Amino acid sequence: MAVYLALFRRDILLAWRQGGEIGLALGFFVLAVVLFPLGVGPEPEMLRRMAAGIVWVAALLAAVLSLDRLFAADHADGGLDLLALAALPLEGAVIVKCAAHWVTTGLPLVVLSPVLALLLGMDATAIPALAVGLLLGTPALSLLGSIAAALTLGARRPGVLSSLLVLPLYLPMLIFGAGAVEAASSPGGARAYLLLLAALSLAALPLAPLATAAALRQALD
Repeated sequence: MAVYLALFRRDILLAWRQGGEIGLALGFFVLAVVLFPLGVGPEPEMLRRMAAGIVWVAALLAAVLSLDRLFAADHADGGLDLLALAALPLEGAVIVKCAAHWVTTGLPLVVLSPVLALLLGMDATAIPALAVGLLLGTPALSLLGSIAAALTLGARRPGVLSSLLVLPLYLPMLIFGAGAVEAASSPGGARAYLLLLAALSLAALPLAPLATAAALRQALD
């Protein structure tokens, strides 16, 4: 456990010290949401209806932008080989790295989302559903994204390949996340959609590290 904690702390410190890739993902998230009204028009009612989808799509694309830093640096400096040869399971290291990725990418997206939703004119009563949905769904983005990052490790253009691989896997989070906001003002509420998002993240927690670790071993052979 101490090794995993040290790995988590190391990834967090490296991410904040470098800062460029975190700033790129968050900057893309903010700009994509802010610029969207310029393309579709400033009609408040239309923006209000589309706000949840806009925020979720921007969050998905921002998460894709940050996938390269999951394993690329460790692969380049040999750290990934040490993790693979260590006595501890590689699947555990994958979970730790995904957790660090979520803390430095997914969690800031959750924090920024209410402000951006207000800029788009979303109803104040629906904003908690948006934030909670992102809080429950973004761990799945990191976990599923780790599979694509491992499969494209060492590729010539990993960013493009990662996008093609992982965006179809992100569609359930987009559908249920936007659905939660739509249902927030209905009598049934957003509870069912939020539970589905939580179920997706919980399902990805044991399954994604197994697939990612297998892909990493294949890339290191």
